[in-house]
Amino acid sequence: MHLWCVMERTEQRLVTRAIRGDAAAVEALWAQHRRWVGAVLLAHMPRAASLDDLLQDVAVVLVERVSGLRDPAALRPWLRSVAVNAARTSARRAAARPVEAPLADEPAPSVPQDRRDAETRDTLEHVLTLARDLPPDLREPLLLRSLRGLSQADIAETLGLPETTIETRLARARRQLRERMAARGHDGLPGRARGAAARTVNTTRTNLPTGARP
Repeated sequence: MHLWCVMERTEQRLVTRAIRGDAAAVEALWAQHRRWVGAVLLAHMPRAASLDDLLQDVAVVLVERVSGLRDPAALRPWLRSVAVNAARTSARRAAARPVEAPLADEPAPSVPQDRRDAETRDTLEHVLTLARDLPPDLREPLLLRSLRGLSQADIAETLGLPETTIETRLARARRQLRERMAARGHDGLPGRARGAAARTVNTTRTNLPTGARP
């Protein structure tokens, strides 16, 4: 039996226990899925929203409503829909909230001691900003792949789409991101930063910048 089949059956048994009210199973499921849920939230939430707050919102829904899940195999798509709804609710609240001016005495962010780390972090934040400007149908699979390292099959299951569709969307997302990076001065970045940016676009997994880690 293939390893992925064993893992899938193990997860479904865990989901079944969670549906029956096993608190330890719910906690284990959240630990297992929290990170890719964070990538979904990043793909849909407004920029001013708190990722930690939205993760907590999703966790609360998982605890309170997983008992109503009828099919254990549907957990991933269900969690994704919960995350998207949480992000959209946050966006509606942000749109209705008056814009506040920043406080004059707000402390400046600390400056990292290692210049190379700071350079790489700033570059990754720049690329993440550009990625979040992509169309939603391209942005979400790209973040799930690049930030959380999900396979194309896992992304297809999560989004409820054929794997071939995910493959083409990832290709389009990477192409558009490279074009946007070039248009906004990517070619003018220092060599080390340019390399970090290229790896962010082309590799299967990249760590989230500080402050945006699910």
